[in-house]
Amino acid sequence: MASAVVFAYHDVGVRCLSALLAAGLRPRLVVTHRDDPRETIWFGSVEKLARENDLEVVTPDDPRELEPRLAALAPHFLFSFYYRHMLPAPMLAHARRGAFNMHGSLLPKYRGRVPVNWAILRGERETGASLHEMVARPDAGRLVDQMAVPILPDDTALDVFRKVTVAAEIVLHRSLPALLAGAAKLTPQDLAAGSYFGGRKPEDGRIDWRQPARRIHDLVRAVAPPYPGAFTDVAGERLRVLRTRVLEDAATGSGAATLSRDAQQRLVARCGGGGILHILDGEWGGKPVAAAQLGGRPVPLGENA
Repeated sequence: MASAVVFAYHDVGVRCLSALLAAGLRPRLVVTHRDDPRETIWFGSVEKLARENDLEVVTPDDPRELEPRLAALAPHFLFSFYYRHMLPAPMLAHARRGAFNMHGSLLPKYRGRVPVNWAILRGERETGASLHEMVARPDAGRLVDQMAVPILPDDTALDVFRKVTVAAEIVLHRSLPALLAGAAKLTPQDLAAGSYFGGRKPEDGRIDWRQPARRIHDLVRAVAPPYPGAFTDVAGERLRVLRTRVLEDAATGSGAATLSRDAQQRLVARCGGGGILHILDGEWGGKPVAAAQLGGRPVPLGENA
């Protein structure tokens, strides 16, 4: 039976480790992260799954400290499933039959960090999961397999991430027989046809009301809870915009951005780049926002506030 060392975290890590176990491949070592107490932990625990299956699990701050252990184990395979650190080339070299990573996009598009969030932010209509060979350059190795999932117009990052998790499990499950038999066909990526994106910070959720409604809606979806959320400052107080729907698209014209109550008593934002958003959920000054909080006159947004 082939041997493996697994680096994994998050829901994709849980489901992909489960797929390995279902295929009869019990990793000799599982490497994961300690949960950060400053982070909202809304996803499954790789450590818990590993311990439930009597697997050895470690949580190093720096995975490079495990290189001597990897050299001693000399596994056939090394897998990375949403592990948050890049593994350097010397570590990858200890996998005798290959090192493989599961990435949450349709590579070569959206290489790099938080690919699901970036795909939504940029208005994509699909993304997916890709199993690829790990090399020194991030997300650049040959493809084993990938699977697309749709991004619906009102899907949040959490909605899409759940689809990507299922796609990742399917891709790994159907790829494992060929990988274990040494018969997998690997396809080089055309990196020039793709894209690379870095990480995002909470401040990146600040709304630019000069943008059209659709662009702002995509931002809201991309950073909606459990992520930090989109926000703006209105009348000296923080307004978190957590869920929106496009009522009118940018073709309806542009002008000064305002927040108001419409004839149907809905809380709406007229966007500077054109279009109208219905704000379905949010917090203003730490309290749930409602149209009733507004008087009869529109409240300026963005540069006009």
